[in-house]
Amino acid sequence: MKRTRAQESRAAIERLYITMRHLFNRGSYKPMGVSGEGLISALMTLSPEIYGSVTDPEKLELDGLLYVMERLPRGIEECRFVRLISREGYETSHLTPLIPPKRKRNCYRLDEQIMYVEMTRGRSDIYDILTHLTFLYIESQKIQRNSTDPKGRISSNWMMLEEFVRKERAGEELDIECASAYLSHIIGRTFEETIAAVKRFEKSSNVNSLFSIVYHLGKLAIEEATTGQDREISFSATLRERIGHHVYGDLWAKRIKETLLKHDLLKRPIHIISANLHSVVNTIYAHQALGCNNFEEIEAVATAISVKDKNHQGKKIQDFAAKHGFIDLPDESGTNIGAQIIDTAHLEKKTLIPGVNLPEEKEKRPVFVVMDYAFGEQAYECFDELLKPYSKEGKEYPLNVISTSIMGKAGILHGGKGDLMVPTSHVFEGTADNYPFRNELKKSDFEGYGLGVYQGSMITVLGTSLQNRDILTYFMESSWNAVGLEMEGAHYQKAIQSASKIRGNIRSNVKVLYAYYASDNPLETGSTLASGALGMDGVKPTYLITYKILEKLFG
Repeated sequence: MKRTRAQESRAAIERLYITMRHLFNRGSYKPMGVSGEGLISALMTLSPEIYGSVTDPEKLELDGLLYVMERLPRGIEECRFVRLISREGYETSHLTPLIPPKRKRNCYRLDEQIMYVEMTRGRSDIYDILTHLTFLYIESQKIQRNSTDPKGRISSNWMMLEEFVRKERAGEELDIECASAYLSHIIGRTFEETIAAVKRFEKSSNVNSLFSIVYHLGKLAIEEATTGQDREISFSATLRERIGHHVYGDLWAKRIKETLLKHDLLKRPIHIISANLHSVVNTIYAHQALGCNNFEEIEAVATAISVKDKNHQGKKIQDFAAKHGFIDLPDESGTNIGAQIIDTAHLEKKTLIPGVNLPEEKEKRPVFVVMDYAFGEQAYECFDELLKPYSKEGKEYPLNVISTSIMGKAGILHGGKGDLMVPTSHVFEGTADNYPFRNELKKSDFEGYGLGVYQGSMITVLGTSLQNRDILTYFMESSWNAVGLEMEGAHYQKAIQSASKIRGNIRSNVKVLYAYYASDNPLETGSTLASGALGMDGVKPTYLITYKILEKLFG
């Protein structure tokens, strides 16, 4: 019986993860060796949407390349050796950390050859970076093939690119159009496509030029093919020892609970919200400090803050919040998840947001714990630790958790960027773990605001960069009735259900609220994650979900 493309793709994902886990346990591997070739073969079979034309033997995937480079440390394309490490004390060294703009993590370049990348977000983060690196090695092989003839001789296009990169490094003037003409042959793209890509890379912060990236990727591939100087990825012993043991999640959660105890807030009604670190504080304090009387006014303030904020509304909100119950907890643990505490007992108005009354008694007023977005499995690690009672000096202090709310970014399977998804269950891809739950939020809560709203199951995927059209279409069109995909939902649910239904750490009837806004549509050409961020289109859905969470909890 012939397998469908969806079945082949699922098998490829399974091979990728089994291989990655094996290589991680082994400690190191060569990307162009037998093990590395296994990863490359599986990724080529899968052909994820985010990597576009990765399977084309000549054309470089330019959008995917920019997406990956923004999530890796600057200059990693120049390094023959990449070592994934835990937090091992390098933050106290003289080495300057390199922090990728779109994936906050400390990275250290030891010399021209070696890049150390700190992994503190769990297995999902390791799988994610290995997938990105595998993509880079595939593209480097294309550059090598396009820059040499069948006998391995270097082409004139390559020699000219080398000269242009030398000039760029020396700060000499560069004829961009001339350089792009030579580059276009090496990357298998038209001159027009090359010029457009060069400009996109120029605009991106903390990313080297396209000329430099292509040259150094190709240089290492050519040297490996001609002189046997192999590239290598390795994993430190400390990283392999710590993974899966909640080391960073424990540190992160302890600090939050310590702060709650210090301010005598553990017995108060606690509402945990996983979201960004601006929408909750801006929604509550725009009403408190600026007197916004409806959602539209709050949205207008959020939009102004996101653009130029000429009226300094953001500063007014910050100053007012600091004096009225707002506690900021920037991350110190290594999780890269900032947190905030909002004690509503310090608010001046009797309403939390327009039309939502607060209890008269200060001791009954809610406390919000807001945490930034987690990454994949990290969601379980951090939530599991946060929901445990706080232990200090032999005494346990349970948390009075009333609700857990998750607002997230997700890929949508119906509709487009900025539309909303309201999940009824989370289906964990590649496992038998399915989490149906009662969502306090409903599709009807979001209707009438000019955004598309879809309700159904959400697929929690092993990695957004490992999804292709065949798998997603299967989930959408089959009885799974999936409306979107994300990486954290099932992990959050696992923590919530084990804490409330099994361990008894929190009440069994804890309220659960989930809603997502679409950052991309992986089934639509030009709308994948590699096509760019939501920008201002993300303001309305982000603030609408935040507003509805607060309204639903207390309305």
